[in-house]
Amino acid sequence: MASYSSFILAIFIAISISNMNICLATRHLLQTTNPTTPTLPKPTLPPLPTIPTLPQPNVPSLPTIPKPTQPSTTIPTIPTIPQFTLPPLPNIPSTIPITMPTFPFFSPPPSKISP
Repeated sequence: MASYSSFILAIFIAISISNMNICLATRHLLQTTNPTTPTLPKPTLPPLPTIPTLPQPNVPSLPTIPKPTQPSTTIPTIPTIPQFTLPPLPNIPSTIPITMPTFPFFSPPPSKISP
């Protein structure tokens, strides 16, 4: 059991030392200046083709609602929907009688007589 704990300690120390090297390497990378990127020629693309215009069909205008000529003209009302009544639900008993069935028990088999 002691060798197992010393193995874990050795692994922990190895990871800690490697982590310090990584931290130092990242610090050195952060302190360096950014390299200059060379200027590259930009690619030129051919112009896009023009979209032809489609002919516009003659669409008839929407019909308009005629304005009433006299102010006494009334707008027709919406007819009422008849109301239906449902019959009452049947009464359900609140307790359900539960009877446990009885099972017949058989007599045990005869026991063997031991010498």
